[in-house]
Amino acid sequence: MGIKTYKPRTPSLRFKTSLVFDEITTSESEKSLTKGLSFKAGRGAGGRVSVRRRGGRHKRKYRVIDFKRDKYGIPGKIVSIEYDPNRSANIALVNYKDGEKRYILAPKGVEVGRIIQSGENAPLETGNALPLEKIPLGVRVHNIELQLGRGGQLVRTAGGGASVMAKEGDYVTLKLPSGEARMVFGKCYATLGEIGNEDHMNVTIGKAGRSRWLGKRPKVRGVVMNPHDHPHGGGEGKTSGGRHPVSPWGVPTKGYKTRKKKKSSSKFIVKKRK
Repeated sequence: MGIKTYKPRTPSLRFKTSLVFDEITTSESEKSLTKGLSFKAGRGAGGRVSVRRRGGRHKRKYRVIDFKRDKYGIPGKIVSIEYDPNRSANIALVNYKDGEKRYILAPKGVEVGRIIQSGENAPLETGNALPLEKIPLGVRVHNIELQLGRGGQLVRTAGGGASVMAKEGDYVTLKLPSGEARMVFGKCYATLGEIGNEDHMNVTIGKAGRSRWLGKRPKVRGVVMNPHDHPHGGGEGKTSGGRHPVSPWGVPTKGYKTRKKKKSSSKFIVKKRK
């Protein structure tokens, strides 16, 4: 999928780029796999803002994605590649031999008409899902489970792919896109190949309104606020805050470790990202 540029007929078109969408085969989603999606604009159960700078986006429908890939031994045929407004990756509609339809994350290079499968004895082909212990070293994978049967939680964004580095005992060591090396239980499932739509990261928004369609509102720096609104605010003339950077609630925001010791899975991390 390539990048499209525009002639600068308006100021906003001068730097704007967008995807070509040549992989997309249909603009209609499968009705049985879509449902309504409410948008709280960053508000919690009490109606107060819990996540700042969200609101005002375009209406969306949610596509139910099969992250578990638990149709073991049943072949399925990819019938369409579709756009999903809820994620950076494209999705593929699969018709299984028993008549069931499911959406999966569209792997790179997989086209309409391709037969995919999941299970311990599935062929080593892009789009098939197997336990990590059955996947050879050096193979790229995505949609990786962390807990057996829970469904894929790692490497689900456009262009993402992890590498199988080593196998020792019941665990398989993966190198994630962040650079982190992590051990995962060998019987957890992963899908072969990388996720498609890798040019998503190269798109330039081009204008503020396009961000507003996505639900992203403007970000205001703390140093230009009043002391009442932010710890960095106030002061005579321009200041750079006068203290180590913190959030509006006084929590350090740079170089401050937030991982909890008791609930963390640090023992499975072989090499950290940084």
